Order: sequence, then structure tokens, then C-alpha cells
Amino acid sequence: MKILVFAPYYPPHIGGLESHADEFNKYLSQKGIDITVFTPQLPINAPESEIKYNGVKIIRFPAFEIISNYPLPKFWQIKFWKLFRFLFKEEFNIVISRTRFFNTSLLAFFYSKIKKIRWIHIEHGSDFVKLSSKFKTFIAKIYDHIFGFLIFRFSDQNISISKAVQRFVFKFNKRESPVIYRGLDLEQIDKISSNQKIKEQYSDKAIISFAGRLYKWKGVEDSIKAVKNLPEGIKNKIVFLIIGDGEDFKYLHKLSEKEKCIKMLGNLPHKKAISILKISDIYLHSAEPGGGLSTSLLEAMYCGCAAITTPHEGADEIIKDSVNGILFKKPTELPEKLLDCISSEVKRNNFAENARSYIAKNFNWDDSIDAYKKTFDKI
Repeated sequence: MKILVFAPYYPPHIGGLESHADEFNKYLSQKGIDITVFTPQLPINAPESEIKYNGVKIIRFPAFEIISNYPLPKFWQIKFWKLFRFLFKEEFNIVISRTRFFNTSLLAFFYSKIKKIRWIHIEHGSDFVKLSSKFKTFIAKIYDHIFGFLIFRFSDQNISISKAVQRFVFKFNKRESPVIYRGLDLEQIDKISSNQKIKEQYSDKAIISFAGRLYKWKGVEDSIKAVKNLPEGIKNKIVFLIIGDGEDFKYLHKLSEKEKCIKMLGNLPHKKAISILKISDIYLHSAEPGGGLSTSLLEAMYCGCAAITTPHEGADEIIKDSVNGILFKKPTELPEKLLDCISSEVKRNNFAENARSYIAKNFNWDDSIDAYKKTFDKI
């Protein structure tokens, strides 16, 4: 079987969707399936082409970002059209796209219909896109109602990465959209050493962390405000490390710059981010509706963090309140929840132990790949 994957981003670009796509291809290729990835050349120093794992071929086309983290092909360059045309010389059995609001999903739509082959769309979003301005958010919603509807309606199969995503997909199309949770590359995470330098730097403090793209829907603003509202005596006993970049970085940096206990670390390589999660006591995830299932949250739970999170981004599907983490519904509840968790090391350790066990049991790629293969056979 030969599969063509249209990916909006791909490593070395950093993010949960990227790691999902990369690990999916890694484990799927181990089943003898031939995979070609067509993806933007972002960052620009990424190789134009490469082969990874068991023959996963990656072709990167020239692209740019119209706004942060929203890539478009450089349509005016002949090189893009040559690479796209090359795909038509190949014979694939299935086309896969990811997330309806990326341009690569439209490329998958056109390619599959012209070539008359089956198209599976994997959706990662659980709500309309929320950006830094009302105008951008409005445009994104219009785009969704036109092109998102097109993607969901005309794919041969929609797959949802969480139940939250499935509910959103059903707003556009009532066809079956099975939920297939991602796996985690647990063996690779286990190989990464904890960041002892940062641990020693903050040896007298409880370390709180967050990792992800800095968009409005990630709710980092609420996390920062909650930390700022803690008593001064408590703030002297903690440090909040924010890992990531995005269109809200400058705003969040300005919001937090006067707080000595808040450190914005910017984008870090995945291994370094994991090394920090491994020495963190609490993972703070104040997400709004939008994402499908936070990879960073899953990784933090497996790394032994006590997670404090909203129900969004699929968190209420993996966290049982006061058993393997803490759920809160309103930003006003967060300072109290955070203070309670900071104050009790025993409680943090219990949450962390239960969380790690749950993730190890329920998020492995063998089960996920078996579910995807059944879908391939079905269509």
C-alpha cells in the first residue's frame, strides 16, 4: 500500500500536530506501508527532501506564513508546481490530510479528486480558530464555513483525534468520524534525561510549566494572570516556565515581564522541552476550546507532572478530577486550584503517579496504528 500525506507542518518544525504526523508515519511504515509526505519547507533551513525511518519519503515545497503558524505555498514559484506535478506521476492508494483550516487539506482535496483515489482527513481541531484580533478570528470562521465544510463533506472518511474533535466535525457533517487517539513514543521520551541544570537553578521552588504554541485558545494569558494573583509569599516559592512561540508571544511577554517568577523560554527543541517537563512539578494548561488533544499535556502527564487544566482540548477525556490531575472550568477558579496543588507535595505526587500510569496504558502507537489500518482496509 502506498499513502500520500499532505502535512501542514512536519519536523523539524515543532508542535503537537507535527509529532503526531511524524510518529504516525514512523510506526505505520513499520507495517510495510510506503509513505510520501508533501509539506511546507518550514523552517526554511529544513532539507528539501529526505528519507526517514522505514522509507518515509519527505518532499518539502517552498512556502511562507501569511500569519504566524499558517503556511501557504509560494504559488508563484515554478518549483512548487514542479513538485506538485511530480506527485501526479506516482500511484498512491490513499491520500491523507490533517486539520481542515490548513491549505494542505485543500491540496489533498484537489489531488484525490483529480486522481480519483480515496481520501482520509484526520481532524485535530475542536472549535473555530481564535486569533489575536476579532477581524482575523472572523475571517478564519468564514474560511471554516466555506472550506472546512468542503473538507469534511467531500473526504471519503473523517477521523477525529478526540471526542471533542468528533463533536466539532459533526457540526459540519454527520457521517461516521471514528475517534482514534494518538500514541506517544514512550521509549524515546524515556531516553531523554531530565534537565538537572534548571532543576538545580530552581531547587528551592516548585516548578510549574507549559509547552505549546502561544495562541489565544491555549489560554496562557489566564495562566499568567492566575500566577500573578497568587500571594507574594507563594510566588517566591515557585517558578512558571513557558515554552513556546506564536502570535501572542510579545503580548504574553509584556503581561508577565514584571513577575520574577514567570520565565518565557521561547521555542525549544522537543528533547529540551521534554527534559524540562521531567523536572516540573505542575503542568498548567488553561486551554479554551480549539485544539483536539494536547500532545504536550499527554507528555507532561507521562513525565510525572501534576496537571491542572480546563476540560478543553480533550483534557476531560484523559483526566479524572482529583485522581490523576485537576480540572477547572473558569479562570477565576484557577488561583485556588493552583495554590492547593502547590501547597501539597503528597497530592502532586499522587496525581503524577496516576497520570503516568494512565498515559502508559492508553496511549501507545500499536493500538492506534491497528485502528488506522482497519480504516484503510474499510475504505
